[in-house]
Amino acid sequence: MMRLPKFKYLQPKSIKEAVKMIADAGPTAMFVAGGTDLYPGMKRRQFTPPVVIGLSRLRELRRKRGTPESGIVLGAGMTLTDVERDRKVRAAHPALARAVELISTPPLRNMGTLGGNVLLDTRCNYYNQNYEWRKGVNFCMKKDGTVCWVAPSSSRCWAVQSSDSVPVLVAIGAKAKLVGPAGERVIPVADLYVDDGINYLRKRPDELLTEIQLPAVNGWKATYWKLRRRGSFDFPVLSVGACAWFDGPVVKDAKIILGAVGSHPIEAVEAQRAIVGKPLTPESIAAAAESAFRPAKPLDNTDFAMTWRKEMVRQYVKGALEELARP
Repeated sequence: MMRLPKFKYLQPKSIKEAVKMIADAGPTAMFVAGGTDLYPGMKRRQFTPPVVIGLSRLRELRRKRGTPESGIVLGAGMTLTDVERDRKVRAAHPALARAVELISTPPLRNMGTLGGNVLLDTRCNYYNQNYEWRKGVNFCMKKDGTVCWVAPSSSRCWAVQSSDSVPVLVAIGAKAKLVGPAGERVIPVADLYVDDGINYLRKRPDELLTEIQLPAVNGWKATYWKLRRRGSFDFPVLSVGACAWFDGPVVKDAKIILGAVGSHPIEAVEAQRAIVGKPLTPESIAAAAESAFRPAKPLDNTDFAMTWRKEMVRQYVKGALEELARP
């Protein structure tokens, strides 16, 4: 049985108090909401924070406001189940509802939060193991070691970004509100991420993610496609968040975001250019799928062969765009 390490648990009564607590506790302290990612990581000794600040009782983080016409604001502490089942979200942002619905299993969606999924730790077959297993292979660069066992000659960690909600949030242009001792700031969700398996977030340790701001509905269509071995529970080994703005049959603008094939969500820029200014025809879709294939950089650190996962980028981008092309 894997047990949690010892830690001090604090429970603030407000966002302001939570931010003060983490500032006082220092950079080794951590926030926890649903705990579906943090607590297993602590049991595997990937995280050993001396202070854990619980957010589950902060009603401020579970509030939702706004309308599809003005933009919907989701509290970062909303459970994944609440997001998935919300009627306004399902009506205005069905791609996000689909992505959230595909996360893990119902019991974990009942506990896990939207903010937790947005800030999900990067994953790797050599990292997401118990302490004894990792010690047996001499640890890895992401925790306690100096070598990336996926790419031993590399100077960086290649753990992958595997959040389901992120490709859709980035594609539709959602924003994140962060609150810290220095005040609050609102940034695009896309700007949260860094192409580094270890230092994968631009969120400062003393900042708290409080909101995800969804943009007003303005004529786009979006979708989410996910590749995994089983039909439930598994993390994606490839995901595609695609969004297109139309002027009649012509694509005015587009975002195609690849997940789980890099340490950050990858914007397939050339694939987007292949469809902008044109209708979504079999020819333009095929050109976009081919262009999306090139920036995907899967390595042998998740399920399935990496060459097959890269090949599937073509198929999944093609399928996502074909869905957007339907009336």
